[in-house]
Amino acid sequence: MSAIALGMIIIAYLCGSISSAVLVCRLAKLPDPRENGSGNPGATNVLRIGGKAAAAAVLIFDVLKGMLPVWVAYKLELSPLYLGLTAIAACLGHIYPIFFHFRGGKGVATAFGAIAPIGWDLTGLMTGTWLLTVLLSGYSSLGAIISALIAPFYTWWFKPQFTFPVALLSCLVLIRHHDNIQRLWRGQEGKIWDRFRKKKAEEASSVEPVEENKDKPD
Repeated sequence: MSAIALGMIIIAYLCGSISSAVLVCRLAKLPDPRENGSGNPGATNVLRIGGKAAAAAVLIFDVLKGMLPVWVAYKLELSPLYLGLTAIAACLGHIYPIFFHFRGGKGVATAFGAIAPIGWDLTGLMTGTWLLTVLLSGYSSLGAIISALIAPFYTWWFKPQFTFPVALLSCLVLIRHHDNIQRLWRGQEGKIWDRFRKKKAEEASSVEPVEENKDKPD
């Protein structure tokens, strides 16, 4: 392994170790995502506890910290194997962040970002697969699981030389979702918009009906 490849793998892990969910929640004075909601420091849990703006910030940052190291490694003309190891290192940093006591997220957005430099065609298919699954089922976790399962086949079709590292990334994502798979099987997984329905129901129930004062004739 060359010094450049080793350096990129280390940099990718350190970039992945920056937990945007924790940092965004601290800046926005929101509850710690590791201790609230599902306990997962990721965009979906931040959506539950902090709303759309905070979740969008977390999602963008998580994608970028997977995309940028792999893109730089690609520009340095590293081989597909080392590009794959760089991508895996970024995801491992997100899952086991050295800066946050090795308590990280599930690596979906970071894995997506790491795959994106392979090509826009693959990126579009992955995005479409996730969105379609979530819109049809309502489960963010199911979207991630289906996307991880099908990603190696997409990659084999467009850029077969990257199939093995993408398959490794998919396995990593699936392993991190084993609890979600069990809850989906048991019908206990929460849907992504359940929080908003619950919030609306709570707001509706907290509004007391206003009694109209009617003047009675003398």
